[in-house]
Amino acid sequence: MSQGVQVVGVYVRDQEEALKFYVEKLGFSVHTDARNGDYRWLTVQHPEQPSFQLGLFLPGPPVIDAATAQTVREIVAKGAMPPLVLEVDDCRAACEGMKTRGVEFTQEPIARYGSVDASFRDPSGNGWKMLEARKGAK
Repeated sequence: MSQGVQVVGVYVRDQEEALKFYVEKLGFSVHTDARNGDYRWLTVQHPEQPSFQLGLFLPGPPVIDAATAQTVREIVAKGAMPPLVLEVDDCRAACEGMKTRGVEFTQEPIARYGSVDASFRDPSGNGWKMLEARKGAK
């Protein structure tokens, strides 16, 4: 039996906006899009990681109350949540390709710590760090 992390969720302000960003700009695909009343379970996955899903969830009931949801939206919008990390073969090339699809970077690629990294945010404010895979590390 295989075990491990299957889904990690991020809070988004609008699921349609987030879905468009992750599919059209980052190249993810939809894994699950299911509704239960007003609740929508929406996950995407990177094409090279079929066993892992990123959940695009709205903060609110039934998970958290309305007042807490407002606080969470404000924290996410400020970029105060821990960054997600996307590993790529060539950070500079990936950055250029993503820019042509409309991704705005908060930090251009920079060589440091034995690798190259860059940063961007999704439309909700979730931060991403894009890291170049270290040669021979895979």
